[in-house]
This record gives sequence, structure tokens and C-alpha cells, in this order.
Amino acid sequence: MSAGTIKVNYTQLCKMIDHSLLHPTMTDQDVLAGLKIARDYNVATACVKPYHIPLAKQELAGTDVLVCPVIGFPHGNSTTEVKVFEASAAVKAGGKEIDMVINIGKALGGDWDYVSDEIRQINEAVTNGGAILKVIFENDYLQDEHIIKLCEICAELKVAFVKTSTGYGFVKQPNGMYNYKGATVPHLKLMKQHSPEAQIKAAGGVRTLDDLIYVMSLGVTRIGATATIAILEEAKKRGIGEETVEVTLVPMAGAGDWSGAY
Repeated sequence: MSAGTIKVNYTQLCKMIDHSLLHPTMTDQDVLAGLKIARDYNVATACVKPYHIPLAKQELAGTDVLVCPVIGFPHGNSTTEVKVFEASAAVKAGGKEIDMVINIGKALGGDWDYVSDEIRQINEAVTNGGAILKVIFENDYLQDEHIIKLCEICAELKVAFVKTSTGYGFVKQPNGMYNYKGATVPHLKLMKQHSPEAQIKAAGGVRTLDDLIYVMSLGVTRIGATATIAILEEAKKRGIGEETVEVTLVPMAGAGDWSGAY
């Protein structure tokens, strides 16, 4: 890879994507349509709410698209016992990758023993069932020192993935409105630096092919996206196929100060 470019192919781009089906208003019919997208584009996983695991498993049978349930989602406030039960049940039901939300208040309060013990228990429950864990930090609520500490905890516990955001971590702005940045370039670089062995999932705001390719250049190996069709159809339009090609990086406006829904 030379400066300002990266080598990619179409399948690699598809397998970067966890297609997100998590909005609270989604009906079963909405989820069925989303699972068809996940299947048709052969993405890495379909990210679903726990009660949709059986439906996702049924619709994705015969493909290599995995079922990725979320637990403690989106605010991470259930007790550790409940989160462990939810994670175990999700794996038993067919979840192969589990995205969990940390206890954000405990992290902000510096109760790192609690945070670490919770992640450890959930990771053990998930890996004992043959699945892997992604730990969602919800970076919009955190300072750099919190992100670094969470990375260190996840590294020590050998968690498979660290993840930036749920896509629903809205922060009250000075004008009284709620918004969020989601994955940002500085945070992705920070997470890569302090979790060198873990894979990184960027969620919240990765909406275009250029965004996806740019975060790949930072070491991100997975994104959460609702814009799957737009991203992958743009790749086809640009002639990205099964042969690996070199593409030019397009830095994101504001160095990752992104807003918008996951």
C-alpha cells in the first residue's frame, strides 16, 4: 500500500459490514427485508435484537452471514447477572457474534473493577458457547482516558472486538437538541493504539464507500451500517470486483466529526 491508497476487493468490503437491524421501530417485516439485504450482499453479519435471533437464523440458513445479537442494548444498564444470562441465551439461540454495551455510569465513575468483572463474565459466557464478543464503549459519553482504560481491560481479557458506539448514544447539545458523533477518526486511532490485538468495529456515521475505505486504512476490520446497499452498489459502480484493486483514500470531513443515525 502506497501513501494515500489502499488495496481492496468487493468480497473484502462485504465482509467488513455488520448490517444493522436495530432501530426500535422495526417490525418483523422490516427485519425480513433487512435480512434479505444481508443475504443478498453476503455481508459479515446481520445485527439484530435478541428476539429476532430465530428469524435471522432461519432467513440466513445456508449462507455464511452470521447472526449478531446485541445485549444490554443500547444503554448497558442491566445488572451483570442479567447481561450474562442474555448473552448466554443469545448464543444458545444461534448468535455467533455478540455485541454488548458496557455499564457506562460505572466507567465514568471509575469503578473499573465492576466494569472489568462484567466484561470478563460476559466474554466467558460467550466464548464458552463458541461465539465471540464485541464490547461497545459508547465513546460519545467518554473522555480519552476512559477509552484507553477500556481498551486496556479488553486487551487483558482478550476480547475479540472493541466497538465505538451503539448508534443511539445521543448527547444533549448546547442548543438543547440531542445528537452524536459515533465513530471518529481520533477515537479509532486511540482504540487501535491501545487494543493492538483486538479487532475494531466502527459504528455510527460510516455511511459511504469512501468512509468505509478510510476507516479500513486506520485498521478497522468491521463497521456497523444501515447504508449497506449504497456502500456496496457504489463499489460496483467504481469497478471494484473480486480482483484486488488499489483505491485512493478520501479523508473524512472534520477528521471524523460525523453525525447521523447508525
